Amino acid sequence: MSHAIESADHHHGPDKGFLRWVYTTNHKDIGTMYLLLALGSLLIGGTMAFVIRAELFQPGLQLVDPNFFNQMTTMHGLIMVFGAIMPAFVGLANWLVPMMIGAPDMALPRINNWSFWLLPFAFGMLLCTLFMDGGAPNFGWTFYAPLSTSYAPPSVTFFIFSVHIMGISSIMGAVNVIVTIFNMRAPGMTFMKMPLFVWTWLITAFLLIAVMPVLAGVVTMMLMDIHFGTSFFDAAGGGDPVLFQHVFWFFGHPEVYIMILPAFGIVSHIISTFSRKPLFGYTSMVWATASIAVLSFIVWAHHMFTVGLPLVGELFFMYSTMLIAVPTGVKVFNWVTTMFRGSMTFETPMLFAIAFVVLFTIGGLSGLMLAIAPADFQYHDTYFVVAHFHYVLVPGALFSILAGVYYWLPKWCGRMYSETLGKWHFWLSFIGVNITFFPMHFVGLAGMPRRIPDYALQFADFNAIVSVGAFIFGLSQLIFVYNLWRTTIGGKGEQATDKVWDEPDGLEWDIPSPAPYHSFQEPPQVK
Repeated sequence: MSHAIESADHHHGPDKGFLRWVYTTNHKDIGTMYLLLALGSLLIGGTMAFVIRAELFQPGLQLVDPNFFNQMTTMHGLIMVFGAIMPAFVGLANWLVPMMIGAPDMALPRINNWSFWLLPFAFGMLLCTLFMDGGAPNFGWTFYAPLSTSYAPPSVTFFIFSVHIMGISSIMGAVNVIVTIFNMRAPGMTFMKMPLFVWTWLITAFLLIAVMPVLAGVVTMMLMDIHFGTSFFDAAGGGDPVLFQHVFWFFGHPEVYIMILPAFGIVSHIISTFSRKPLFGYTSMVWATASIAVLSFIVWAHHMFTVGLPLVGELFFMYSTMLIAVPTGVKVFNWVTTMFRGSMTFETPMLFAIAFVVLFTIGGLSGLMLAIAPADFQYHDTYFVVAHFHYVLVPGALFSILAGVYYWLPKWCGRMYSETLGKWHFWLSFIGVNITFFPMHFVGLAGMPRRIPDYALQFADFNAIVSVGAFIFGLSQLIFVYNLWRTTIGGKGEQATDKVWDEPDGLEWDIPSPAPYHSFQEPPQVK
């Protein structure tokens, strides 16, 4: 404990310049670095999405070689999942978890530093594969064998090493979160008094520890198949390519929930604050989160309905997938009920949070459609699936991260961002994201396959619309970058008050207002 307090107050090493960031064990510095890494990855991965959408703007092959198109789809997916969404949530956890539970720092500050610094090197290596012989990985972000083993470019070895390093970083980060929450809560902070963001991260950390070794296992089996003559996934040697899918999705499905559970926590805080009410059903939110986490381990093969599962397997995975809709529905009900008859105001964080609830629900409903095994035979590997998971991950995970940054930025830097720029960013993002991903449902239902650089003429109009939407959405993120810069480095933001999100001046509410912004206490409960 004393070491944690010492490390919170001192940056080990020189005070000035770049080395301060290299040596720092301060949870706020490390959280900031995670968030900056995520922002950089978002822009790089978004540029790759621009390449994809520019190619698909009209039928035929325009800009890029089909192999390079496949490299772009692969790298875009990997960078967005492992480089943008996950590090952003870890950055938010680093900043907020110690403050929310009254701890001076994370429990393991040195490991915290190391788990961050592994990541830039892992992503550097992944990006370097673009310049290697045979090019970057071109087998899709799910890297199914045998495409990623028998037929992979030579750079696949570097890809495997990169994934291993990211996994080590994730496991250390998760251990750190768990130890911090278990051992360093302030006196009186019982588990059922913890803020919901802390709860969602605690559950997420357990998911990470459970599934990251599975990912390490599957990439190690790939490595053995490629270099050491084994045939785990090679049918010619008695292996089975479907085994790869089972092991991968046993990691991959809980991973999807790792990318959405912290979002639930962020949105719960924001909706409670801007509705000026305590969150409806705190206990049910905690239990719903825990049950989603448990159920996420028994649904992995719904990604595999078309591989020839036995009928009893299809039925089991179909019904268990539908079961996850229940605790998710509980959460949506609680958010809507929190807003109901609240004294709502619509600042930028609240706009992003409401958009999250509405659009994430659309993603959840298309997920229910995909859960129906006989229907999934039609949807599988079409743009309908692309539409579904982007509705969960863009207006879901990404919007919640943006909401959280807008919400907590005044607390982090003491300055208020430009609300006008924030609203411009929100509306352009909201319009862009829907123009991009909603028409994908239609081309998917009409049979357009995913990950293909060319398509039949009947899909041309919708694809042109989608590409325009993608450029609107992508370019609107530059407003966010500018707003961040002017608030933090540019020094243009107004001084934030200590109750930056408290009720508007001169208004009195009959209902209890949330705790003052600068103290992370639970809002008073309605009697």
